[in-house]
Amino acid sequence: MQGVLTGFAVIAVVIGVGYAIGRRGYLGDHGREVLTKLAFHVASPALLFTTLAQTDLSVIFSSRLLVTALSTAAAAGVFVAVGVVRRWGVGRTTIGALCSCYVNSGNLGIPIAVYVLGDASLVAPVLLFQLVGVTPIALTILDLSGGGGKGPLWRRLLTPLRNPIAVGSLAGVAVSATGLRIPAPVLDPLTLIGGMSVPAVLLAFGISLCGSTMPGRGPDRHPVLLSVALKSLGQPAAAWALAAGVFGLRGAPLLDVVVTSALPAAQNLYTYASSYGVGERLARDSILLSTVISVPVLVVVAALLG
Repeated sequence: MQGVLTGFAVIAVVIGVGYAIGRRGYLGDHGREVLTKLAFHVASPALLFTTLAQTDLSVIFSSRLLVTALSTAAAAGVFVAVGVVRRWGVGRTTIGALCSCYVNSGNLGIPIAVYVLGDASLVAPVLLFQLVGVTPIALTILDLSGGGGKGPLWRRLLTPLRNPIAVGSLAGVAVSATGLRIPAPVLDPLTLIGGMSVPAVLLAFGISLCGSTMPGRGPDRHPVLLSVALKSLGQPAAAWALAAGVFGLRGAPLLDVVVTSALPAAQNLYTYASSYGVGERLARDSILLSTVISVPVLVVVAALLG
């Protein structure tokens, strides 16, 4: 259980620092916005590019990836269906669907993969699937729903190529697929810039907690509770049913896919919500609650399947 506790402790400390910065006003009135823009437009694209450019793409072709994709689609599909019926709006429903299925595979998933599963590479299929598949689709929907849908068809089809997160991800995949070797003078600065991404996201998230009400209340109460239930319980349950019942996984492979599915919603979802000005409180509350709830969930999963 050391990996679970270590991962959450790191996140909690950095978020706590962000909260303290917000309370003291060290970054002024626009500190959160600056950090969010830095992460979204500069640091995160650099991090995604450098990560994917050096990743062996063959890891994505496995039954574990299929389980991840199907359980992700199941959790997101339930939220979208409810969002359509309840008329929560395209942007808000998109953010809620992401909070229901998009796991923290980076700054939390990696240490858990190392300490609980014994192999950091086991989180790579989830990371690649989310970066290459889920992120471009979701951000394209947010772009189009926010007014980017106007204009000629060719311009709308090129929407993903105008998004820095999608561009960084797809460029990294292209480099890995072609086997190109990036010179150190080019890669090293990008790696250094990418290192700002996770801290910037967590600090901005901590600053956003200043003066906020208790999570799960207010007008976003029902979307928050639904997304948290789907992320913390629905997605890992779907992953277990698919892995064990459909693909016949047992032992360590079964533990791998269920643990990665039980990870909480990723902090960078708040960056997306803030950047597009939609569902910010929904994202913040869902991330916070799913992170807290995932601790006992991961402990129980590791105990039962480990």
